[in-house]
Amino acid sequence: MLFEDTYQTIAAPAEGIFRDKGSKFLAYAYPVKTEDEVKEWLQVLKKEHPTARHHCYAWRFGLDRSVFRANDDGEPSGTAGRPILNVLLSKDVTNVVVFVVRYFGGTLLGVPGLINAYKTATIEALNNAAIIQKTVNDVYRVDFEYLQMNDVMKVLKDDAIKILNQQFDNACSIEFELKKSEVNRLIGKLEGLKAGIHYLRTV
Repeated sequence: MLFEDTYQTIAAPAEGIFRDKGSKFLAYAYPVKTEDEVKEWLQVLKKEHPTARHHCYAWRFGLDRSVFRANDDGEPSGTAGRPILNVLLSKDVTNVVVFVVRYFGGTLLGVPGLINAYKTATIEALNNAAIIQKTVNDVYRVDFEYLQMNDVMKVLKDDAIKILNQQFDNACSIEFELKKSEVNRLIGKLEGLKAGIHYLRTV
C-alpha cells in the first residue's frame, strides 16, 4: 500500500496532572481536526483558569508528521510546547491537542524541570485517554441515469460501502464514503458503468 489509511487518536477528552515544588500542571487532551477547534478549547480553558500563569499547548493533525504546532505561552522557548508535542509524536496520536495549564508555585523549576513537568502532565492525560484507531476516508458522489441504478447499487452493496446521501430522480446521485486504500478499485468499477464520479472531501 502506498499510503497509510489508518491513524490513532483519542476517543474523548482526558485530563492529567503533575505537581512540582508548588507548581501545578493541569493537562487537557481533546480530539480535534481544525485550528478553529483548538482556539475554541483554548478560550474555554482560559475562562476556567483565568488566574493560571501559562496556557501552553501542542497539536498535530493528519497523517503527516509535519502538520503540527507548539506554543510555549511565555515559558522559556522549547520548555513547554515542544515537550507536549514530543509526547504526541512518541505515542503516535494525531488529530489531538493537549493543553497544559500551569499555576506557578513560587519556585523556579529551571529548563530541565519545566520540560519534565510539561512532558509528564501530557503523558498523564494521554494515559487516561482511550486511544482508538480510525481510518482516513474519502467522500465521493456518483451521478448516473435512473436505468443504471441497479448496477450502481450492486457495486456499492457488494463492497459494503457506507452511503451518506442519495437522490433518485431522472438523474440520480449517491454520496458515499470509503477507505482511501479502496478508492482505486471501487472507482474503477463505477467508471466501468459509465457513471460520473466526483471527489468531494477527505474525512
